[in-house]
Amino acid sequence: MDDSNEGRWLLLIHQLPPKPNYFRVKVWRRLQRLGAVAIKNSVYVLPKNDQTQEDFQWVLREIVEGGGEASLCEARFVEGLSDDQVEALFQAARGAEYGQIAEEAHRLAEIPLPDGQIEDTRRTQSEINLTRLKRRLAEVVAIDFFGAPGREAADGLVSGVEARMNDKRLGKQIANRVTSHREDLQGKTWVTRKGIHVDRMASAWFIRRFIDSGARFKFVPPKGYKPLPDELRFDMFEAEFTHEGDRCTLEVLIERTGLNDPALSPIAEIVHDIDLKDSKFGRQDTSGIERLIAGIAMAHKDDDSRLARGAAVFDDLYEYFRRKSS
Repeated sequence: MDDSNEGRWLLLIHQLPPKPNYFRVKVWRRLQRLGAVAIKNSVYVLPKNDQTQEDFQWVLREIVEGGGEASLCEARFVEGLSDDQVEALFQAARGAEYGQIAEEAHRLAEIPLPDGQIEDTRRTQSEINLTRLKRRLAEVVAIDFFGAPGREAADGLVSGVEARMNDKRLGKQIANRVTSHREDLQGKTWVTRKGIHVDRMASAWFIRRFIDSGARFKFVPPKGYKPLPDELRFDMFEAEFTHEGDRCTLEVLIERTGLNDPALSPIAEIVHDIDLKDSKFGRQDTSGIERLIAGIAMAHKDDDSRLARGAAVFDDLYEYFRRKSS
C-alpha cells in the first residue's frame, strides 16, 4: 500500500449538545472561517499542517468546554472518498465565495462616483464597502488551500474597483497599462497554476504563438510560489499578467502586447465568457468551446497534455476567425 498520502488530512468529529442553539451556530461559523468542509454530518476536514492542526485543536477545546464531545485525528482516505474528491469540495466552497465577492465587486463598480462635495457621503460609503470586500477577499484567499477557480477574477474585479475610486478621487482618468514589448518577453519561463483550464490554456497558446515560439512553461502549486529570475507568472495571484478589472488574462496579454489582430478578438470574448461566467459578450459559439475545454480537462490530468490539446483547439479556432475576417 502506498504511504505517500498518509496523514494528509485532519478530521474533526464532534457531537454538540442540543441546547443552546447559539452554541451550534457559533461552532459552525468558526469552522466556516477556518475553511473546513463537511464530508458527513459533524465530520469536518482540513488539509494537515501545523496551522490547521492548531485551529482544529482550539475548536475541539471550545466544543468540549461547551458540553460537547470531539475527536481530532489524522486521516487517509482508502475507500469511498478520494483525495481528488475532497479537494473538489474545498474548491467548490471557495469558488462559491469568490463568485459572491465578484458579484459584489460588480455592484460596487456600477455605483456612479460623480465629482462634487455632495457625493462625499456616497463615496465614503463606497470606500467602506470596498474595504470590507478587500478584507473578505483576503480571508477567502487565506483558506483557499487548493487554488479554487475564480480567485484571479475576484481579485481583478476588486482591484479594478479600487483603481477606479482612487482615480476618481484624484481627478484622473484610468490610464491604460504600459504596453509590454514582445521582444522583452522572449526567452522567459512562464509560470502558472497547476490544473490549467480555459484562460491558462488560451494564454499559454497566445504566448507561444504570438510572443515566443520557444516559450517554456512551468506549472506550480497555487500558493506560496516565489518566481525565479527570468520567470513570468500568468493567470495566478500577484502575477505579472493576470486578471485586471473585468478582463481575463488572455485579454490582458493581448492588450498589453499591443497586438491588433481582428481574429483574436472573438477568441478573447469566448475565453472571457467561459472564464468569468458573466455572459458579457454572449457569443453563440461559446457553449460549444466550453464543453470542448471541459472535455480536455476531464480526459487529461497532466498539464502538458492539456496545453498541447488546448493549443490545437485555439490554433484551429484562430484560423477560422482569421479567414472569416479577411
